[in-house]
Amino acid sequence: MSLSTITTPKMITDVLREKKTISLCGCMAQMFFLHFLGGSEMTLLIVMAVDLYICKPLHYTAIMSRRVLVGSVLLSWAVGFVHTMSQMVFTVTLPFCGPNVVDDIFCDLPLVIKLACTETYVLELLVIADSGLLSFTCFTLLLNSYTVILVTVRCGSSGGLSRALSTLSAHITMVTLFFGPYIFIYTWPFSSLSIDKFLSVFYSVITPLPNPIIYTLRN
Repeated sequence: MSLSTITTPKMITDVLREKKTISLCGCMAQMFFLHFLGGSEMTLLIVMAVDLYICKPLHYTAIMSRRVLVGSVLLSWAVGFVHTMSQMVFTVTLPFCGPNVVDDIFCDLPLVIKLACTETYVLELLVIADSGLLSFTCFTLLLNSYTVILVTVRCGSSGGLSRALSTLSAHITMVTLFFGPYIFIYTWPFSSLSIDKFLSVFYSVITPLPNPIIYTLRN
């Protein structure tokens, strides 16, 4: 839910304004929190997939103790912080000499880096390697984990398989909707495509909103 609040309020106010502007600090803050929460969510999804994989109900509380749970959550926040700082530490030092027009609905690393008045090829590669590789790796791990879970349950009973499919189908749908646009934008982040605006709204506003429903009530 927090991921949606980073860009949505500013987007709504911009719709009502003829002149749409944002300060440099506000732009940097958007990028920082967007990648901080995005990286944390990716790691949390993997932790949740591991949690689902524990197919020993009687041993569950011993395996997933409170210490392990707290450590997993802290790890996800740490990964998100390292992920965003590894890119932002280089971005905030870039010189910007205009025209400072971001062709999108909010500030994001690929578009802001393109505005810099210096050579940014190495930084562009860093964004591709960091954001693109992280999202693709997490997406692959999640799909593999869900596949293992379904195969494991299928070897047990048909009733268990139907229940697992009921839960995991919603998870897989949300994971695909979240990671699909993310991978597309950050694997080829410096191509100017109009579809990028739609994808940006999709992964930053639309897909995070159903997460509390999918991962709580649906379970």
